[in-house]
Amino acid sequence: MDNTNQKKALINSEIALFLRGLIIGKVLTLMVIGGLLWWLLKPNLLSRNNVNSSSNQNFKTVSNTASSFQTVADVPTASFNYGGSTAWASIRQLVDSQIQSDRPELQLRYVDPVNASPGSSSGIRMLLDGKLDFAQSSRPLTDEEQAMAKARGFTLEQRQIGMDGIAVVVNPSLKVSGLTVEQLQQIYLGKITNWNQVGGPNLPITPLSQRPEDADTVIFPSNSDLKGQALGSNVQYVYSTTEAVRQLSKIPGGVYYGSARSVVPQCSVKALPLGQTAGQLIPPYREPMVSPEQCPRQRNQLNTEAIKNGSYPIIANLFVIIKQNKGREQQIGDTYANLLLTDQGQRAIEQAGFVGVN
Repeated sequence: MDNTNQKKALINSEIALFLRGLIIGKVLTLMVIGGLLWWLLKPNLLSRNNVNSSSNQNFKTVSNTASSFQTVADVPTASFNYGGSTAWASIRQLVDSQIQSDRPELQLRYVDPVNASPGSSSGIRMLLDGKLDFAQSSRPLTDEEQAMAKARGFTLEQRQIGMDGIAVVVNPSLKVSGLTVEQLQQIYLGKITNWNQVGGPNLPITPLSQRPEDADTVIFPSNSDLKGQALGSNVQYVYSTTEAVRQLSKIPGGVYYGSARSVVPQCSVKALPLGQTAGQLIPPYREPMVSPEQCPRQRNQLNTEAIKNGSYPIIANLFVIIKQNKGREQQIGDTYANLLLTDQGQRAIEQAGFVGVN
C-alpha cells in the first residue's frame, strides 16, 4: 500500500508540474504576441493619443468640475442664515444635510420669518431686509422685488437649480375629474364658486390660500392680465401648506394649490389632474393613483416625467435668490447654488422628489 501511495503521489506531482509548465508557457506566449502587436501598433496609438489628448483633457475637466460637493472651490468657512420656500423642506432635510456632512466648514441655519408665514415671498423679503444671506424660492422674482433691491443699492439674481409642479388638492370625498388652469384661476378670483360649475357636485367651493404677500407658489404668471387682481372674498387664508392639508380633510368642498412635491404624497387629500384644456388633463402623480385606504403603506409619487417634458401645465421652478452686492452674501449664495448644481447636488435634488435641471 505504501508503494502504491508513493506512486500515486509521484504521478500527481508530475501532472501538477506539467500543467503549471503548460500554463506558464501559454502566458509567456501571449505576452510575446501582445508585445509584438503593441510594437507594431505603437505609432498609430501615439498619433491618435496626440490628436485626442487635448480634447480628452478638456472633457475630463468639464466632467469632473463641480461633479461633487468636494470639488466646489472657495466654500466659505462660516455660519450663514437662509430661509424661504416651504416647498424646499425636503431639500433642506436631505440635500443640505449632505452638504454640511461633506463640507463641515460651511454651516447653514434656517430662519423662520417673524409675524409672517414661511414661503418664497417672506424669504425674499427677509433677504432684502438683510435678515438672510440667501433665499430659497419656488417662484421667480417680481419686478417689485427687483425694484426694492435696486433702491437699496444692489440687485437680486435668481439661479435655477430644479423644478417642481403646482398641484391642486381637494377633500378625498370630492367627485370631480379635474380642472383647467383657467378654471383654477377663476375659482381663486371668486368667479367660480360651486363645484357643479366644473362638473362636480352641487357643493360650495372653499378655496384655501396663503396670503399673496407671503405666497410660496403662484398660479397667476407675471405676464398674465390676471396678475395683481384681488382674490375672491370666499378665499380662506392659511399659515402654511401643513395647515391647508389639515383643513381640507375637514372641508368637503375645500381646495388648495401648492408644491406638488409637498402635497401629492399626503394621505388626507386628493390631487386633481390639471390641463390647459378639459381634454388634456395631466395628473401630478404617477398613475395609477394610490387611494387613501392604501396610504401610508403606499404614497402617490410626483409625476416627474410630465414636469420634465413640460406637459404638466403649471411648473414651479426652484431658484436660489442671491444678493449681488460683492459681499459675503453674494459669496455664499453663489457657493450654495454651485453646490446644488453639481452632479451630486442634482442627484440629491431628485432623491428629494424634484426634477433636476442638468
